[in-house]
Amino acid sequence: MFYRLAQESDIDEICNLIKAAICSMEEQGIFQWDDIYPEKADFLADIQKQQLYVGVLDDDITVVYTVNEECEKEYQNGRWKCQDCKYRIIHRLCVNPVYQNRGIAKNTLSHIEDELHKLHVRAVRLDVFSENPFALSLYRNAGYEKVGFADWRKGRFYLMEKLL
Repeated sequence: MFYRLAQESDIDEICNLIKAAICSMEEQGIFQWDDIYPEKADFLADIQKQQLYVGVLDDDITVVYTVNEECEKEYQNGRWKCQDCKYRIIHRLCVNPVYQNRGIAKNTLSHIEDELHKLHVRAVRLDVFSENPFALSLYRNAGYEKVGFADWRKGRFYLMEKLL
């Protein structure tokens, strides 16, 4: 797999991937995303800011994610271990359901951390839906620790951090 910045020409494939992921999650009783969030405008804004990345395998976009320093005010609820250090936040990490259970999320997370380490980033932060056991397991197994929570429209999300 190779990773690259997403381009506007990718937007339809990205939106189809997200729709398929929402259907897959709902089939598993995970109601974290819907047609309100995330939406096409979120991804287009990330593309314009050059913060949206895709992982490509066999000419298919298999994973998407955003990395930046932007967060909602609820991130103030976090007891961040690295208060004054350089950090980045992962948003909307999503694997195409066709490619799930192949280690793609784990490998992508490792790729993100490696790239951020090269940029001298000291901490990676994210939020994860408290009712998504697969995402919770992914992040816990990768060394992310719960440092707080945020309550949003869809429920409780755990704030997590990993020091690099």
